[in-house]
Amino acid sequence: MRLLGELYHPFDLVHGAAQSPADLAERFAGLWHRLERLAKAAALPAAARERLAKAQRLTAQLLATMAFFFTNVQMRIDTLNLPPHLEQAVLEHLILALYLERAAARSSIAEPRQRPRAVSADWLAPLRQPTHPLQTLDTATRDHVERVAQECADLFQRSRSAVEGRNGQLALHHHGRHRLTNGKLAALTAIHNFHLRRPDGRTAAERFFNRAHPPLFEQVLARVPLPPTSRQRRPRPPHPSALMPLAA
Repeated sequence: MRLLGELYHPFDLVHGAAQSPADLAERFAGLWHRLERLAKAAALPAAARERLAKAQRLTAQLLATMAFFFTNVQMRIDTLNLPPHLEQAVLEHLILALYLERAAARSSIAEPRQRPRAVSADWLAPLRQPTHPLQTLDTATRDHVERVAQECADLFQRSRSAVEGRNGQLALHHHGRHRLTNGKLAALTAIHNFHLRRPDGRTAAERFFNRAHPPLFEQVLARVPLPPTSRQRRPRPPHPSALMPLAA
């Protein structure tokens, strides 16, 4: 799962290069071959191998999505009517750097987050030099080029099975309804015994002990400490422009 997540990107997160559908197809083939060998060595049951084969059959759709992404990026950049050398810089350097920056922000692990961020900074540094051709554009044009590049970097969004479609939504909705933890089971038991009332107005505990008991909610308030006040978040500084020229 981790390798598939690192692989399925339009740009290589480690080396900072565009991954064409042909390149991805080759890397996917190597990964599936490795998984098949591992499944065979582990003597996985037939049901597990069928799930692996089902995932492998999605490769064609994944590659088609990647081809769709690059086609749309090219169409958006064509509308800018840039000279060939500037168009190449936007396609091969600026969009790549902006995408790696977004991929780093989405990662929850420190080491995978630092690698694409460092590669992104390496690609952006030359674009900010006063001698770079992009810096010869007027400010309004340069800002417009950056906005389009930002939109292109945002085009590729990987779907998550947990929130994809109605079946995924239902699975997410019922996720907490099974495999109850000991704490949750004890809480549900307390609610059943001391809070839920039958039409006669009595709880299970009242029927069992044949006497009234204090309200459950008041008992919880008396025993559970109140949570501390939430920390005030400091406002984030405005994100600098990716093409902000460096001081000479």
